[in-house]
Amino acid sequence: MTERARPLVRQIEFCYTPKHGSWLNIAENELSLVTRQCVAGRRIGDVKTLREETAAWSTDVNAAQRGVDWQMKIEDARCKLKPVYPNIKM
Repeated sequence: MTERARPLVRQIEFCYTPKHGSWLNIAENELSLVTRQCVAGRRIGDVKTLREETAAWSTDVNAAQRGVDWQMKIEDARCKLKPVYPNIKM
């Protein structure tokens, strides 16, 4: 078992991302939406059908041109994110 797993694990490339990165939050929200709005409560039998369903969902959602409503003010963000971006002068 470990003989098969070890080469597979070596192929995985880990990309460490900021814990509170804004793009990461958006990606998590999109994955949550596709799960809740497109595939939740359904059994999809094959990958081809899953790709077709998610592509159709994505087309509909992208046509709506919704945005992200950030709740944090710029000054609050500068204070809170200072440890993450230490070279920025304030």
